[in-house]
Amino acid sequence: MSRKVIIAGNWKMNKTAAEGKALVEALKPLVADVCPDVADIVVCPPFTTLAAVVEAAKGSNIKVGAQNVHWAASGAFTGEISAAMLKEAGVEYVIIGHSERRQYFGETDATVNQRLKAALAAGLKPIVCVGELLEEREGGRTEQVLAAQLTGGLAGLTPEEMTRVVIAYEPVWAIGTGKTATPEMAELTHNFIRCTLNDLFGKEVGEGVRIQYGGSMKAENAGELVAQRNIDGGLIGGAALKADSFAALIHNAIAK
Repeated sequence: MSRKVIIAGNWKMNKTAAEGKALVEALKPLVADVCPDVADIVVCPPFTTLAAVVEAAKGSNIKVGAQNVHWAASGAFTGEISAAMLKEAGVEYVIIGHSERRQYFGETDATVNQRLKAALAAGLKPIVCVGELLEEREGGRTEQVLAAQLTGGLAGLTPEEMTRVVIAYEPVWAIGTGKTATPEMAELTHNFIRCTLNDLFGKEVGEGVRIQYGGSMKAENAGELVAQRNIDGGLIGGAALKADSFAALIHNAIAK
């Protein structure tokens, strides 16, 4: 099955509104030749930068995502933002369950599931993150951890809803540890995720779900990673903060 590549830049807590607008303006001409039928290009700025980026991206092939969403429609949830607020702001995608949200802010598979359902109900396209820690990898528990995250995070979704979800695999053990995942290692894990999705939602749905790689993808390794059968793009951190490096990564990822 042919799946469209998706490259999403997670800006994390970087870029003011002015800086975000400048980055998108610089990126637009560099990726204008990327056909929307071939790849989806997404940028995910901080909440305060969303409006400026949505405006800057209008008329281009760049889509905009948010970095988090709350499960409630409204209420006493200081510091949070609802799916309806994001939708009104012009957001199309939203990252859910990023490893940093899990590590620093108490995100669990149960809260990922709640956020995911709220995003889907609002018509947003969720990017759901899964991944194991270093001690889990070294303890041989990678598949156990991922199976639990997928089963818990995606609980209660219909097969139709699952067709609107993107999965991002983040090998947390390969981020900032000096250890790296080879394309072959990444493919093995992506294949396990694909098989799990097939078991949960049926092969027709599972084979169509796009699975991104989030383990320090750069322009230099993007082509080799996305060439793997089950790697359909990347969730990009640092390389997405500069227009030239992000554009080079995108072009290398889709090069035949």
